[in-house]
Amino acid sequence: MATIRELSRRPMRLVPGHRACAGCIPILTFHHILRSVPEDVGVVAGCATGCMEVVTTIYPYTAWNIPFIHNAFENVAATVSGVEAAYRALKRSGKIPADRRIKFIAFGGDGGTYDIGLQSLSGALERGHNMLYICYDNEAYMNTGIQRSGATPAWADTKTAPVGKVSPGKSQYPKPLTEIVAAHGIPYAAQAIVSNWKDLNRKVEKALSIDGPTFINVLAPCPPGWRYKEEMGIEIARLAVETCFWPLYEVENGVYRVNYKPKEKLPLVEFIKHQGRFRHLLREENKPLLEAAQKWLDERWERLLRMEEATKPAA
Repeated sequence: MATIRELSRRPMRLVPGHRACAGCIPILTFHHILRSVPEDVGVVAGCATGCMEVVTTIYPYTAWNIPFIHNAFENVAATVSGVEAAYRALKRSGKIPADRRIKFIAFGGDGGTYDIGLQSLSGALERGHNMLYICYDNEAYMNTGIQRSGATPAWADTKTAPVGKVSPGKSQYPKPLTEIVAAHGIPYAAQAIVSNWKDLNRKVEKALSIDGPTFINVLAPCPPGWRYKEEMGIEIARLAVETCFWPLYEVENGVYRVNYKPKEKLPLVEFIKHQGRFRHLLREENKPLLEAAQKWLDERWERLLRMEEATKPAA
């Protein structure tokens, strides 16, 4: 794994001048991911319509210092898999030198991954393309006005599942997307977060070293969507891990491995109390909702630990 000094010396593939919000964690996540690519390896990136596409490519400018393809909401996996297939064909024909190394990375938000783009992602995984898919999960359709998505937590306040007299917010729990992806039998799937940049860097390097489709789901807190103070992004991310709201784990050839287990697991309220989208859960009358969310989280964490034990290779 590269050291922080080595990472800092690698090419800046996403340059300053973009228009991301103050305190934007997704853009910081993109920087870490692209710096994790070795210096002697080329990168072609595709990005589904969403926050990161909009803020980095406002015509006639671009913050991308590499070949970049803007895709519709639903088809970034299909587009990048097609480019990867073309690359292999050009190598076979000798039009690209055999020693030329290029990696293909598809980026999509939770709207373009959990929901609208799930079909094209599933197809790319099933076909076995040699590409890395990164989901930057900010838990709602932030670019179009903070509408709920399949990744939005239960009881969160969004524009399409608002909190009010009739409803306490979104009533469904999020999809287990990383498990859904891992169930395709791909070589590598993982969850990561930028507050633990060493873990994120290691997972990106590992994913890019593997032949075949790989996937990393990165939780990416969003100040306007989650409604917290801009300077708290990394702390919010850290609390997501310490409460086990966002476990750090990887699935390599079917084997689950939990990469971080808190010494003292914090209660969920420590994560949500800083976020305006959950403010209503702190009221006494909504205590049963908070307890239900805690129970769901605890059961998911225990299930993950059982998966790790059940898939552990024999000694």
